[in-house]
Amino acid sequence: MVAMTSSGTAVVTLPTDTQILITREFNAPKHLVYKAWTTPELIKRWWSGDRGEVTLADVDLRVGGSWRYVMVADGGFEVGFHGEYRELVPNERIVCTEVYEGMPEGDEAAAVNTLTFSEKDGRTTLTILVQHTSQEHRDAHINSGMEGGMQEAMDHLEQVAISLLK
Repeated sequence: MVAMTSSGTAVVTLPTDTQILITREFNAPKHLVYKAWTTPELIKRWWSGDRGEVTLADVDLRVGGSWRYVMVADGGFEVGFHGEYRELVPNERIVCTEVYEGMPEGDEAAAVNTLTFSEKDGRTTLTILVQHTSQEHRDAHINSGMEGGMQEAMDHLEQVAISLLK
């Protein structure tokens, strides 16, 4: 039996003036979704969605460790993000900062992302709470067109997690 994907089903809500909440169900167990989220060679297969190629996926998966992803978008320009891991519970929870390297404020504009992986009947629900420092930063994030790219990336993430079942 081929596992069906849940294409384009991430739900984005704005719980407060400084938060973005993303919820997405995956047709794969949480340890595989977590593995796909945290393994550099797997990140390269999903993180850019359909918008380019990931050229760098550095992951130092420990509290105090850092991560950095870079992609070359279809238009030829480079997009980079980086952050630091603050809390890690394998297969359950990741708390890390996230900085878009194109923001003039740099690390001062870091958002704090809290990812929670929960599983029921072999399906994983991933919730990502993005806590921005200001409504201005949250609105810039939302207005960046992030949702379309994120939906594609989540679709690819699910495909990568399902491929690990084999």
